Amino acid sequence: MDIQVKRVEFSEKSTISDCYVNGEWVCYILEDKDRQRQENGSVVVWNKDLKVPKETAIPRGRYEVIVSFSNRFNKYLPLLLAVPAYEGVRIHPGNTDADTEGCLLPGTWKGKDQVSESRKAFKKLFALIQKAEKKEKIYLNIC
Repeated sequence: MDIQVKRVEFSEKSTISDCYVNGEWVCYILEDKDRQRQENGSVVVWNKDLKVPKETAIPRGRYEVIVSFSNRFNKYLPLLLAVPAYEGVRIHPGNTDADTEGCLLPGTWKGKDQVSESRKAFKKLFALIQKAEKKEKIYLNIC
């Protein structure tokens, strides 16, 4: 399964992306600020100095996704593996950058620094991930 997260809207607080599964649009994704993106729109190479704890989107790249139990949320959630300088990056419901510390928050609607109907969007995306995990590896590509 291929999940593509295409970052399209950038602010001082957050990043909003379009999320596609195997080429079909599924939802929006809200993350913290993309510090790889410069004012002129260019993208710089990730380095650990770009990270501001609890305020920085994860580096662009391709990550394997598994479903595992989250002690923090007390339920099974998608987990991104081998994210440089981060641990425990998950996909979970949330509406604003205050609800994430590097995780990806799905939503069906987007606004300034927020997504809404996050539980509904998460349920849709998670169902696709759960179905796929039984038969294939899952990869998420952030660009």
